[in-house]
Amino acid sequence: MQHLSSDTVVIGGGVVGLTIALTVAQRRRSVILIDPEPPGSGASYGNAGTIADYAVLPVGTPDVLRNLPSLIFDRNSPLAIRHAALPSLAPWLLRFAAQSLPGPAKRNARAIAALLASATKSWENLAVDIGGREILTHRGCLYAYDSRAAFRAAEADMTFRRSLGVRVDLIPAAALAGMEPTLPAMEGAAFFPDAVFLSDPGRMVGLIAASARRAGVQILKARADRLERRIDGVIVGGPGVVIHARRAVIAAGAHSKPLAAQAGDRVPLDTERGYHVEWDMDHAALTRPTCPTARGFYLCPMEGRLRVAGTVELGGLTAPPSAHRIARLIAGAQAIFPDLDKPSRTWMGFRPSMPDSLPVIGPSRAGGEILHAYGHGHIGLTLAPITARIVADLLDAKAPEVDIGPYLPSRF
Repeated sequence: MQHLSSDTVVIGGGVVGLTIALTVAQRRRSVILIDPEPPGSGASYGNAGTIADYAVLPVGTPDVLRNLPSLIFDRNSPLAIRHAALPSLAPWLLRFAAQSLPGPAKRNARAIAALLASATKSWENLAVDIGGREILTHRGCLYAYDSRAAFRAAEADMTFRRSLGVRVDLIPAAALAGMEPTLPAMEGAAFFPDAVFLSDPGRMVGLIAASARRAGVQILKARADRLERRIDGVIVGGPGVVIHARRAVIAAGAHSKPLAAQAGDRVPLDTERGYHVEWDMDHAALTRPTCPTARGFYLCPMEGRLRVAGTVELGGLTAPPSAHRIARLIAGAQAIFPDLDKPSRTWMGFRPSMPDSLPVIGPSRAGGEILHAYGHGHIGLTLAPITARIVADLLDAKAPEVDIGPYLPSRF
């Protein structure tokens, strides 16, 4: 049995946990990070690589609510639910439906936008700090529309995003063809010029982990399944290890719910299962991440490969990957690029999903010795640096740069 001690223990070695550990260590605190998997595994590796400053809309909106019954039962929809998981998901879905009403959806969008406001600059600064500037590309991101009706309907969406500080241009088909000539004919696109892209998310997260080690973070490959308050701090335990710390940060992504319950906080966290498919190639057909909106996935020109990532599947942590969802990604990519053959690899990972699409960030209701930092859904990569600064400020008893009221665990 290992017995360790530290000022702060961070539970979770994804991009959020690693960036928290690095930021806290840079403020002269001793930090242990604990995770059963290698740093940056899971969704931190398998994502679309977009630093999505434009992703201000929650998953739950009035449009989604209107279509929710058909989405639930259409296995080909971009938002799907494993039918076997419906009974356990019912409470989450009821909350999701309530948060998809017009008032809550607008409120949630404003809260997301407040976190996203500094996303691009935060990542630029982090990339320079860890030696990853060449992984960060500045070519923006595209939403491509394959029908005139969809392109016209995008105007209201983009007007709302602009009201929340997003810079976006609606460009006609000719301009889109000039930017990405290999795409099939589309009716137009929304271009987000400020969005940046990680050409290799796994390599970038590896650089964060290396920087954290250099800053003094002890990265421990072990599982944390026990969290207890003590008079002089907290105990984090698991098979073969006990860690005594003044403070603990729960940043275990989709695996955070049991730890939050032990901290005394009941949070309606569930799991989105994300997929990607990759084709190795010397030169990707695209120059920037592009989402064909009718298909609900991203085409991502990664280093040495094309990654097709996306869609939403609600289905928990234990079911095997869906061969059908993977097949839909392959078929969708081949419809756009017919020369694509059998993919080089496929992947499935877990996103921590909240019914209001807002992360859980802030102190436990039972006391500030335990902090929450999870539930970022589709934008965990994007929000890692700002989440890390908020957590570090709270540990330093400083007011964070963003009002954290909308993200507190006590909102439930």
